[in-house]
Amino acid sequence: MPSLLFVCLGNICRSPLAEGAMRAEARRRGLEVEVDSAGTGDWHAGQPPDPRAVAVAARHGVDISGLRARQVRADDFRRFTHLIALDGDNLRNLRRLAPADAVAGLSLLLDHAPGRRGQAVADPYFGDAAGFETTWADVNAGVAGLLDTLSHWERA
Repeated sequence: MPSLLFVCLGNICRSPLAEGAMRAEARRRGLEVEVDSAGTGDWHAGQPPDPRAVAVAARHGVDISGLRARQVRADDFRRFTHLIALDGDNLRNLRRLAPADAVAGLSLLLDHAPGRRGQAVADPYFGDAAGFETTWADVNAGVAGLLDTLSHWERA
């Protein structure tokens, strides 16, 4: 079973939205995946997602209110099959943090969305609530492509 860890900076906006979107889309497709999210920074550890993230997810039928932020740990690189960064800075941080015995594959979420290779998921933190809709669209595009890729790997 694939196990996925979505990673952004503080784990209160983009990565919890990606976690929620992945859970919902995997359930819709009848696929079994383990999903979690984390941040490369620790300053929001233990906090719930940003209220604007909770609101946008809820508008799309997904409840992320029970999630709590945490920081990436060395054992995540052994526990998960894939660590998926939401932007290039966090992908570089993951490469730097990866222990020598890491087994998880590393990628950008939007690398899995057609025509979006190398792009970052929009960071809505310093903007208004409308920016969270853009982020929701971004994570859903990445999640759909990632699930297509995972389904292809499982059939191969």
